[in-house]
Amino acid sequence: MAYTTIRGKILYTSKKPERMDQERGREYFTLTIQDDGVRVLHAHCEIDDAPMVVRDVVLAYDEQNLPIDCTYRLTVDHKFEGTGWFRFAKNFIESETFNQKDGRISQKVDIDSPIQWFGSHPIVGDGLGLKVFDLTKGEGKQLFPNMAVPSPDHRGATGPMLYRLGYGLEFRGEETITVPAGTFDCYVFAFTDTAGQLPEEHPPYLVWCTKDHYVAVAAEAGGYMKTRYELTEYVVE
Repeated sequence: MAYTTIRGKILYTSKKPERMDQERGREYFTLTIQDDGVRVLHAHCEIDDAPMVVRDVVLAYDEQNLPIDCTYRLTVDHKFEGTGWFRFAKNFIESETFNQKDGRISQKVDIDSPIQWFGSHPIVGDGLGLKVFDLTKGEGKQLFPNMAVPSPDHRGATGPMLYRLGYGLEFRGEETITVPAGTFDCYVFAFTDTAGQLPEEHPPYLVWCTKDHYVAVAAEAGGYMKTRYELTEYVVE
């Protein structure tokens, strides 16, 4: 077989004192690594907290970790919210979307350099996007001004439509951690410099990812969110 498939599940739990360690959502994903270097992520995400969110994402990215295309469907509060298709070229990005607030939207934006990552909101995608960081420069912070998301909402509960932004990543080193899926040697990163990039600044956000495929093993969001995400199933085929 000319490709590798990784399957997994991520559990979402609360870290708020009144809900400590209670389950608040889950995510199922499949990552296919093809022989030509293209990788395709399938992710199904469920957030139980009101208004509940169900998200289905198929995101392809190339051997340089640059996004190629993405399809996206969103349900909020048990009702259809929106759907869309996104394509990323070297000199432009485009999308065809429909959402309840804005209706049908066609977007095409010329760019000077390729979009470095499309943050489609699955936690596993947050890990995969960390590969943009140049580890040869060691620990510290690097800025990435050329990113995009389908929703600027912290839970990804609006849209979808193209939204460009930038942010920083800080490499915090390496750590071996144990989660329900097993023990993993990880890189540790913090997302930074979101002020002015989103309607509301994102709370402090840490992600632990595998060293080989950058699969998210654990993540923590502080501030008003106070959530923890952990890999509970992990199979490589």
